[in-house]
Amino acid sequence: MEDANQTYMNGFILLVFSTIPNLQAIFFSLFLAMYVATIIGNTLLIVAVRLNTQLQTPMYFFLSNLAFIDICFSTTIVPQLLVNTLVEDGRISLLGCVTQMFISLVVGATECLLLAVMSFDRYAAICKPLHYNVIMSKRLCIALATGCWTFCIINSFVHVVLTFRLSFCRSHHVNHFFCEVPLFFRIFCTNTWFNEITMYILAVIIVLCSFLLTLISYIHIISTIVKIRSSEGRHKVFSNCASHLIVVSLYYTTIMSMYLRPHSAYSPETDKNISILYTTVTPMLNPIVYSIRNKPVKSTLKRILSRKYHSL
Repeated sequence: MEDANQTYMNGFILLVFSTIPNLQAIFFSLFLAMYVATIIGNTLLIVAVRLNTQLQTPMYFFLSNLAFIDICFSTTIVPQLLVNTLVEDGRISLLGCVTQMFISLVVGATECLLLAVMSFDRYAAICKPLHYNVIMSKRLCIALATGCWTFCIINSFVHVVLTFRLSFCRSHHVNHFFCEVPLFFRIFCTNTWFNEITMYILAVIIVLCSFLLTLISYIHIISTIVKIRSSEGRHKVFSNCASHLIVVSLYYTTIMSMYLRPHSAYSPETDKNISILYTTVTPMLNPIVYSIRNKPVKSTLKRILSRKYHSL
């Protein structure tokens, strides 16, 4: 067992989607395009919020946090994925694997909590408009964001410590494109029940509680929208919430299907497809979804791009 663990001190080999050269080139081009779009889209969103005083509100404060999370999420995983797509030996060092697992867990869990907080913000804005500025004070916004990050850092530290304290005795080939906790249960030779129970408990606290808070917030929001007499008013309010609902639905569905299903139900190819959605696709779509329906963001982005164009 010591010899086996010593092998893992040299790292792991992550298996890519395909070893067929033509497909590898296609995957590389696709992931590179998505990564570039993610970085540009989220960076522009952060810059737009910083430059436009009209966007200095709690909603956009949390949206900036979300954009920063998406940049971190994508940068933690996609560059390694691009390298592994090109080379035959998709090796990652032990330190690299630990770092990747820790950061991806932090930003992934923080995004869950942040989406729930954003739902509460929409509830306060729509259902309690007269008290909105009092409820969503600057101090509360900072406290909520700090609390989300702090709790998720502790959560990730627990997962990483519990994962890498166990003994590895099987092949150091990991049939996944990044170091993710559920996939490592297959290469342990010791009983993983404590790790799995811990993962389920923390996942329920983070993912399920976030989902329930979001659901409750939107039940109140929808009931308020229904009471609005003007059809134009109803459309305007629902339009403001639609983008958030799209992001929430996609993210929570994929995360829950990955972290809240039994170990026996794991399938390597299915896991890869699910993980791609919340690590690569969602971070790319978030800035598009949040800006496409938002006139202040769109006008600010047009102004920024126009200035860049004229300066060039």
